[in-house]
Formats: sequence, C-alpha cells, structure tokens
Amino acid sequence: MNTPRTTGEHKTKPTQSSVRELRGLGLSPDIIVCRSEKPIGQNVKDKISNFCHVAPEQIISIPDLRSIYEVPVFMESHGIAEYLCSRLDLGVKLLPPMRKYMRQWIELTERIEHLKYEVNVALVGKYTRLEDSYTSITKALQHAANKIGYKVNIKFIEASNLEKAMLAEDPAAYHDAWHQLCKCDCVVVPGGFGKRGVEGKIEACKWCRVNSKPFLGICLGFQTAVIEFARNVLNFKDAHSTECNETVEHPVIIDMPEHNTGDMGGTMRLGKRTTVFKPNTQSKIKRLYGNKEQIEERHRHRYEVNPKYIEDLEKQGLKFVGVDIDAERMEILEIPTHPYYVAVQFHPEYLSRPMEPSPPFMGLILAAKDRLNSYFARGCKLSPREPQSDYYDSDDDVDHLTLKQATLYSTDETDGSST
Repeated sequence: MNTPRTTGEHKTKPTQSSVRELRGLGLSPDIIVCRSEKPIGQNVKDKISNFCHVAPEQIISIPDLRSIYEVPVFMESHGIAEYLCSRLDLGVKLLPPMRKYMRQWIELTERIEHLKYEVNVALVGKYTRLEDSYTSITKALQHAANKIGYKVNIKFIEASNLEKAMLAEDPAAYHDAWHQLCKCDCVVVPGGFGKRGVEGKIEACKWCRVNSKPFLGICLGFQTAVIEFARNVLNFKDAHSTECNETVEHPVIIDMPEHNTGDMGGTMRLGKRTTVFKPNTQSKIKRLYGNKEQIEERHRHRYEVNPKYIEDLEKQGLKFVGVDIDAERMEILEIPTHPYYVAVQFHPEYLSRPMEPSPPFMGLILAAKDRLNSYFARGCKLSPREPQSDYYDSDDDVDHLTLKQATLYSTDETDGSST
C-alpha cells in the first residue's frame, strides 16, 4: 500500500480504502506493506492497525532505498520470514537473521553502490519510443554489468534512423543515430516483428561485423545478422526474409513449416526449448554456458534460417554452433574470428536473474571491456583481485557488512527514525 504525503505527514486513507475494497471481495490481509518516502512512525502503524484490523507487527514500512535489490534484505531485517513461518505454520527452523543466506543480496546491493566504471551499450530497436518494450533486455544488461562491476548506460537507437533513406529524409536524425552507435562499447540488436526498421538493424549488424565491435543479436537480431552476412559476404545482394519480402530471390530467412500465414492462431514457436551445441564445437558462447552439451532457453518466433543456405554461410565463416534437438533449426551463430559476434534465435534475457546473469549478456559486457579472454583463461571466473568485479574478498568482509546493514536497516518504532 502507498502512504502519500500531502501536508508533511503520512496519510492512511488510501490504505484504509484499499483494505476495505479487499475485504469486500472476501480477502483479509495478513500483512500490510506500506511504501513511503521515509519510514512511517508507530502512531501511523497504530492508526492503520485500528482501521484495518491487523496487528501492528503485521504492518511493515518500506521507505525509499538506494536500490530495489535492498528490499529483500530490508524485509528480512524486519522479521518477515519469521512472521510468515509462524502465520503459515511451516515448521521451518530459521537461520540467524542477516547471516550468510542473505549474503548474495547484501553483496549485490553494496557492489551496485560502489560501481567504479561504466559500459555504454547501444540498443538498436524498433520500439525505442516505448523503452519499456525492452525492459527484459535492459535488466539482463544490468545483471551482467553489475556482476562484472560496471554501471551500464543504455543508448536507445531507433533502427530506422540508421537506414540510408533517413539521410535524405532527416539528415540530423541519421547522423545522430550513427554518432551514438559509434560511441558505444557494444551493440545489442533485439527482436521485433514486421519490416519497419529491419534495414537499419542490418546496417548495425554490418557495422559491428566489419569494425570488430562486440555484438549480440536476439531473435530478429539473429535473422538480420544472417541477412547481412548473405548480402555482403556471399554477395546475395537481395537476400532477405520472407516476412519482409515474400518474392525475394534469396530467402535466407523463411517462415517455419508449421506456420500458416492464413491462420494467425498458434503460429509461433513459444516456450522453453532445448538447444544443442554441435559436437566438437569450440566457441565463445559454448564456453560462456559452461561447455554444456545442451541448454534450455525460451523462444518466441515464427521465422528461421533457410536450410538451403546454411552450408554456404558456414563456408564463408558464419558458424551455426547451436541447433534445435532435431538439428533442423539454427539456434546460435557466431563468427569465431570476431572478438564477440554472437546471435541467438531464442530470448536469453527472459531467464536472466540478478544473481545469475544470462551468459550471452555476460560475454557481451566482458568483450566490450576487453576482459573476455582473461575471463576464459580463469575458467570463466571473475578475478577476486579486482574490487570492482568482486567487492568482498573474505567472509570477514561479509560479516562486517552484515552488522553494518542490520544497523542501517533497523528502525526506531517510536518515531520511524534510523538508529
């Protein structure tokens, strides 16, 4: 529940109204979590308790924190786990509060707070006017960058602004887009549907390939990387996807056999599916996944690489290192001679987590900062000698932080001030 401040004090009416509505639907709250700029005082808790019929200890105040990742630590310091175990009668023996089972969250929040360096990422997309469209990708980039010890700065670049037609239509937008692209340390070309902006994505793929700029293509980005390579290396100048041009002479990207264009229901390849690395394949992306023989990632697409052109593409240096379980669909491509030119048909950002960043995004950030080879040399481990990549070197540091965080997060219940 939010507790707005309008005249210098917390207002409880919105909370009371919300709880009343819930009770009208037959739902009675066990815990009320109050969001506010600053911790609410005991008098406010008592007022909410009286009008909402919950005990004061069932009301938790979560004020503004430095990072969203501090919320689990904050809630734990206020006994949320103990209350839930008691209320649900779980019979779970709780560990001492704020100890090593919370270590990863404590480390993460402190690492983010003490980031020393930055990495600039260009995201060349079709929906950049609504940046929330790429929230999963921006979060995956943050997970990877924070893990390595960098603050990520994402520059959203409208793909259509990179197209040659834009040079005549809006020269300022064209030159600004290319200027922003060239300034970034690495490039992500994400997914999308339809033909708008596809040529701009193809231009971004070409620029990264020719200029050895770290590149990660996802879904449509995977497909545009194939189109660009076919056009400029195989010299199939009209190579394209049948999604954009159904009569193209060299359809290097085609709709899947089960996709019926006349019936839009159930036509996508969706959900978590298995990707198998080709036997005896040594590749950067396979090493980033821990040299596993196969992985599982989530998919969402209707088009795939045309099997007719796979042999020609691979002969010229575009290697398809990952395929589906039947070895019929191409899932991962890589240019071995490039510092980091990787594209995937699936969506790795969907399974990225703050504690377990997605391997393709990890590789991108490492390559952007010229740390990928040293990462491989250490067996895909970060160096403990670099404080910006591994903030704490010993358990003593964590124990010291545990005490510091417990003190920071403890709140005087009488007036809401930190103690």
